[in-house]
Amino acid sequence: MRISPKTVSSASIIIILFLVIFIGATTKMKTNSIRLPKTIDSWTRPDSPRIVTSQNIFDYMNGAGELYLGYRFDHLEVYEYTSSQEDDILVELYFMATSDDAFGLLSLDWGGERVTLSDSAQNVKSQAQSHWVRALYGEGLLRIWTDKLYARVMATRETPASKKAVLSFGKAITGDQKNLPEPGLLKALSSQMGSDWILRKDRMSFFRSYLVLNSIYYLSPQNILELDHSVEAVTAPYEKASEAGDAKRIQFLVVKYENPERARNALDHFHDAFLPEHKKDIQPDSTVENPSVFEVEEGWMGYKLKGKYLAIVFDCTDQELAQNIIHQNVSNLSKMEE
Repeated sequence: MRISPKTVSSASIIIILFLVIFIGATTKMKTNSIRLPKTIDSWTRPDSPRIVTSQNIFDYMNGAGELYLGYRFDHLEVYEYTSSQEDDILVELYFMATSDDAFGLLSLDWGGERVTLSDSAQNVKSQAQSHWVRALYGEGLLRIWTDKLYARVMATRETPASKKAVLSFGKAITGDQKNLPEPGLLKALSSQMGSDWILRKDRMSFFRSYLVLNSIYYLSPQNILELDHSVEAVTAPYEKASEAGDAKRIQFLVVKYENPERARNALDHFHDAFLPEHKKDIQPDSTVENPSVFEVEEGWMGYKLKGKYLAIVFDCTDQELAQNIIHQNVSNLSKMEE
């Protein structure tokens, strides 16, 4: 059969495109992959991991998949280490699009004992200087944020031997990774408001999804803040000890959108859904000092739009406190933009 030059050209293009895609995907996987040891102590893994993507994540985990998809998730590699002497150890490596996404997953739960896994002088120094931990261990579970990776290493049953092995896995995972800085938006939240209200950094979370927000601070069954993978958001409570010893909390939230127009549209949506009985008082002008504040069933809440940022506070005890918290943290945003 005679093949025309046009046919050869088309076939060549298809082959070239296939090779480019295949090599690109292989290179990406090679770049992402962590070289875990075949054996640690009495535990041994299979030759290859189970690969989980956004298409089959719900086959691997029931319900919790939404949590990971709420961040910019690339893929998950799962290793099951078995031992004839001990219970299994599961290693999960979540490869994310950015370091911020990996930090976000760790930030959803700051519980556990802070551990240092890297022996390099640079990483030890950077961890000592930072409030933000890189790894937390408790009851057989080790959780790690390193570079663009979030990892979980879990012993089915905690023993002295399994704890030693789990921490050894952690060192293997973090060995060649970089300690990138935490999301810049965290700097918007002042550590203290007046002399009474203290920021709970151990409850500060970075997220992009309204489903993740609802797991931290329930707002609405709908996406009334128009959150998606293009935004950055941080929330944390401020806490004050009352005379009776009970802690009072207010919740602060700041969202960074792609542009001022998206931020304005999101605030319109939020107000219509969350404050339908209140007159809309949206002031996008950064020269306007006072935020919009409203008395609601749970106390006082308020918001302020500043360019592509939207700041909101909930559960305040009075109007002045709501205004002060927004004003001070929005001022921090202005300094960050300078």
